[in-house]
Amino acid sequence: MLSTYYTVNHQGTDEITIQKSRFIAHIKRVESEEEAQEFVQSIKKKHRDATHNCSAYIIGETDHIQKANDDGEPSGTAGVPMLEVLKKKGLKDTAVVVTRYFGGIKLGAGGLIRAYGSATTQGIQTTGIVRRERMQGISVTVAYSLLGKMENEIRQQSRYILEDIQYLENVAFIIYVKTEETDAFQNWITDMTSAQAEMELLDQKYVEIEVDDTPSA
Repeated sequence: MLSTYYTVNHQGTDEITIQKSRFIAHIKRVESEEEAQEFVQSIKKKHRDATHNCSAYIIGETDHIQKANDDGEPSGTAGVPMLEVLKKKGLKDTAVVVTRYFGGIKLGAGGLIRAYGSATTQGIQTTGIVRRERMQGISVTVAYSLLGKMENEIRQQSRYILEDIQYLENVAFIIYVKTEETDAFQNWITDMTSAQAEMELLDQKYVEIEVDDTPSA
């Protein structure tokens, strides 16, 4: 499993107008080719009156599924530019459909490539990008006398993610850390609490962190 990767923040849409043609970008996170195809077909059904519904998607840890469809536009002027935007941004498990309502002015091959690429970029910016990091869950249980100090240190002085605080007989902090930082975190907690904390490893999971853009963009 990948330790970290980028994808879109679930689902979104945006629209641009170029030379009177409307380009509506629909973006969705998908985890299989079947889910991607269902998304493409749902947009085609919703915009069955559109001139074109072009699509592209990229799926898998190694991007082993990559598809692009021009849906009647000149070959290579729609689906491929859309796919290239996904690849340039380093996104995984992402599908995009750009719906075009023709405005009466032909754009030419270069104009179409720029239009579909721009619509895809705009749609991704509107939907948002997240970095998914595989992290180790750790339960840290301390006495209530350490509650304030622990919460302040974790929230204000660390990069660790505090998911929950459970107020039981003692107080339990549910915290997620990068898997490679597990030992360092446990040592930090031991020092902070003078070895008065009980720690238990929980399941690992992907934690999502919103970002402005990807390093590849």
